[in-house]
Amino acid sequence: MLAFILRRLAQAVLVMLAVAFIAFMLFQYVGDPVTNLLGQDATPEQRTQLRADLGLDKPFPLQFARFVANAAQGEFGLSLRQGRKVSSLIVERFPATLELASIAAIIGLLAGIPMGVYAALRRGGFFSQLMMTGSLLGVSLPNFLIGILLILIFAVLLKWLPSFGRGEVVAFGSWTSGLLTADGWKHMILPAFTLSLYPMALVLRLVRSEMLEVLRADYIKFARARGLPNRSVYFGHALKNTLVPVMTIMGLQIGGLIAFAIITETVFQWPGMGLLFIQAVQFADIPVMAAYLCLIALIFVIINLVVDLLYFAVDPRLRIDGSSGGH
Repeated sequence: MLAFILRRLAQAVLVMLAVAFIAFMLFQYVGDPVTNLLGQDATPEQRTQLRADLGLDKPFPLQFARFVANAAQGEFGLSLRQGRKVSSLIVERFPATLELASIAAIIGLLAGIPMGVYAALRRGGFFSQLMMTGSLLGVSLPNFLIGILLILIFAVLLKWLPSFGRGEVVAFGSWTSGLLTADGWKHMILPAFTLSLYPMALVLRLVRSEMLEVLRADYIKFARARGLPNRSVYFGHALKNTLVPVMTIMGLQIGGLIAFAIITETVFQWPGMGLLFIQAVQFADIPVMAAYLCLIALIFVIINLVVDLLYFAVDPRLRIDGSSGGH
């Protein structure tokens, strides 16, 4: 187990170094930070001084080493658009994105798994076919279209829910949360449901297909032959083995919800990392873009490591294989 963790950590370090190199190359080939900071009317002396202050007069390897050292401390310099430290912008915006992605993931799991089990156990029924049709729409329709339709129905026509913003939030130091206020929950409903539709449909279809495959396995037939009730067979044996691929997909989906909430945050003007990234791209704000890239890569690495560790808790065959390999 320890060797497995150390191997995964070594792979994570290599991945983060590769991502840091890509992010660092943005500074080299996407615009000139000196011109962005000083403008076109700066004198050559001012440009030379600022280039020296930023360390841009150093050799490439030294610049990259300095970038990695600063990134490891969460420092990416100043935003070219807002003139503030990038780290403070991330701390300010990240809670909104994390809350939105977390609620969307919870909705996707709590709705997708039961519907997938039902669709597998009642695969010929009307509601099962209706769920599969709805899941196909959830996978196919783009987020911005779903968001606009929900805004039209629930915000414009029915006037039940707000269509933009985060609502009232409660601050705990630098962390802000909208989950402790009724207004925050009202603002959360539409964007969270919009963001959850794709993972919900994906989990539903995956659980159904895996459940149907597992129910044909020999150990399920043996469990039935022993006289176990259907409830134990379905939920004690079949569903547990179905969750291994579901964990893989949901691990990637959680990272994807955080990374690709850009469209949903733009549609609902949700003040999170995605909206910040869109504004950075429009302004060519390289420090913010580099910080976003490194942060998302770190989130994916951490989630993949956690999912790999959960395999050992869910699937005993992996523990046996790991023990055999160690001996």
